Amino acid sequence: MEKNGVIISSDRPIVMVTNDDGIDAPGLRALVHVLVSSNRFNVLVCAPDSEKSAVSHSVTWRNAVSAKAVEISGATAFAVSGTPADCTSLGISKALFSSIPDLVISGINMGSNCGYHIVYSGTVAGAREAFLNGVPSVSMSYDWAGGRSNVNDFILAAEACLPIISAILVEIKKKTYPQNCFLNIDVPTNVVCHKGYRLTKQGKSVAKMGWRQVTSDSQGGKMLSTMSMEMSSSSNFESDASSAPHDHLLFKREVRGLHVEDGDTDYCSLQEGYITITPLGALSHAESDGQAYFKEWLPGVAEQYSTSAL
Repeated sequence: MEKNGVIISSDRPIVMVTNDDGIDAPGLRALVHVLVSSNRFNVLVCAPDSEKSAVSHSVTWRNAVSAKAVEISGATAFAVSGTPADCTSLGISKALFSSIPDLVISGINMGSNCGYHIVYSGTVAGAREAFLNGVPSVSMSYDWAGGRSNVNDFILAAEACLPIISAILVEIKKKTYPQNCFLNIDVPTNVVCHKGYRLTKQGKSVAKMGWRQVTSDSQGGKMLSTMSMEMSSSSNFESDASSAPHDHLLFKREVRGLHVEDGDTDYCSLQEGYITITPLGALSHAESDGQAYFKEWLPGVAEQYSTSAL
């Protein structure tokens, strides 16, 4: 079976990999390496040609996207000029590859995706797009910690998740895998000493952001894809080549804290050292107390304004 030079072996499941850190990111390369080295899967890659962190579920609507073949050993890979959701949509459409993948994996992201950060995440969106189109999917993230983590940890994270990937594909083949959710997996910083898998739920952890006025884009810290700040003492002294025109104001995001809720949630379990497995959907239901409030509130609004109109 061949399309665009892609040859698919019919006796192995097809796994397609995407991400939001870009096709050259070490997390994606590590995941592909582990999948290929296992000799169990046909591996396809359809990933952004540059970093697209925190673009959420944005899509390219008006313009064409380009897809360029990229050499990745053991896989058939394309770098795409669109977002993670674009890459997944294209990759499962049969326009680029001849077959729809059995499983889409988005990752491995540099930085965890827990709590409210899931809303911002391009990594999670890559998996969600597959789910919306009826293709089983998983998003995977590694809780990268500056000064403690190194690129080899992505290999270890991929190896730690390989049993989950294989088990999912067994259920898919048996047609017993649930179609009403997709999985978000986060791997702890100290992956060598992880405590095993834990089923969790999405919590409400979130980085508290603020804005700071600057005179150039080089001033202040750099926001990383991990939603943390990289501060450099030299950054304040770089040239102002990217300064705004005199009638513009420049502002940069900065992290001002982290809100964490207690309980058996994804973020808390990850910090305890577990590989967290969190089923997600695509609906955004309000919590029950919000529904109850507006159930009482809305009829009164209609009555008040209809009376006022008279």
